Amino acid sequence: MKVTAVIFDMDGTVLNTLEDLTDAVNAMRRHFDLEPHSIEQVRHNVGNGVEVLMEKSLPGGRDDPRFGEALAFYRAYYESHNQIKTAPYPGILPLMDELKKRGVAMAVVSNKQDAAVKPLSRHFFGDRMALSMGPVPPLRRKPNPDMVWAAVEQLGKEREECLFVGDSEVDVMTAKNAGLTCAAVTWGFRERNLLESLNPDYIIGRPEELLKLL
Repeated sequence: MKVTAVIFDMDGTVLNTLEDLTDAVNAMRRHFDLEPHSIEQVRHNVGNGVEVLMEKSLPGGRDDPRFGEALAFYRAYYESHNQIKTAPYPGILPLMDELKKRGVAMAVVSNKQDAAVKPLSRHFFGDRMALSMGPVPPLRRKPNPDMVWAAVEQLGKEREECLFVGDSEVDVMTAKNAGLTCAAVTWGFRERNLLESLNPDYIIGRPEELLKLL
């Protein structure tokens, strides 16, 4: 395939956000006098957006009477504490620089709240990204294809020339639902055997391997 654009997931794909996410979850849990969750618990709870993360972070889930307060607390805390331990994965910035050098357009599409996605992308990636977005109505979160299709349109590309790169089952499903070729990465939040069971088009273990797919 001729790749002229790469659309990246954010958490677990281009940014290692896990420690800041865990700290935000546990700040919320402390607020309600709950025991902290381990980093591994949070690792497996992220990927489907902040509402699902809060559902899995409260004893009563969405039926917990504290759900709305927990969601608001988490959003506010995370948006002001999301650049403390977060950093690009090794090799990501050189990969992006090489993609830009080759004229390949780049975008970030994430289930993270848009109010966090855009500042994180600006801070860590500067002008490397043509656009970055989280789920803002009427665009539905992944694995719905809405945001990916919107990104493809804004990039001025055809779906056949775009590669979607992510680290989770949500990302593989998103690519399939959107009709994009998918590369799943093994350095993120999910185990390789899970990714293999999802049958993505490609599985890569290091950022530079992505260049072989162009």
